[in-house]
Amino acid sequence: MTDDAIDGGVEPTVPVWAVFGDLMSGLLGAFVLILVCVLGMQLDLATKLEAEVKQRQAEEQRREALEKALEGPLAAGRVTLNNGRIGISGSVLFAFNSAELQPEGRQLLKSLTGPLAAYLKTRDEILMVSGFTDDRQVRGGNRQFADNWELSAQRALTVTRSLIEDGLPSGSVFAAAFGSEQAVASNADADGRSKNRRVEMAPTPRPSNAIVVDKPRG
Repeated sequence: MTDDAIDGGVEPTVPVWAVFGDLMSGLLGAFVLILVCVLGMQLDLATKLEAEVKQRQAEEQRREALEKALEGPLAAGRVTLNNGRIGISGSVLFAFNSAELQPEGRQLLKSLTGPLAAYLKTRDEILMVSGFTDDRQVRGGNRQFADNWELSAQRALTVTRSLIEDGLPSGSVFAAAFGSEQAVASNADADGRSKNRRVEMAPTPRPSNAIVVDKPRG
């Protein structure tokens, strides 16, 4: 058998160092890919944490600004402030099953209008006025309101209109009704029901697509 026949029947052997080199290249590529993924995840996490910190700082600044604007009524115990929501007892504003402001409530709203207007003017926010009731149905001789939803809606509208009459721009406030939903106390006793009959006012971000129009007074 000739040397050519022998050489032709045997496949050349791949050098070990070449196989090792290919293996290391593959491992290096996988390591780089994993490293890039880890760095990307860390960067994303850092960005989210930074955004959360800024949001908390903004909320704290907002709370402090609102407390400063309402320091007079808060010190007098006429309103409460919880998580940016200004609370007023329904008994201060309205008689039972009524949506007509009592003199004390009217004066209280008048004292709040100036600080609220100044606060909203410096921020891109609007004021949501929310009406709430207890869970007892409107009954008896009071046929003015069909149910608690309608009663809470009318009370929220009454407060909203009062604030506008006292100088709050109409484009900076709106009314919302919640009826007996979102109770803050048990409706099983008179004290709890009294706490649930309330009006809350909360500054909220202005919708990004909203257009502010100044209306002439007169």
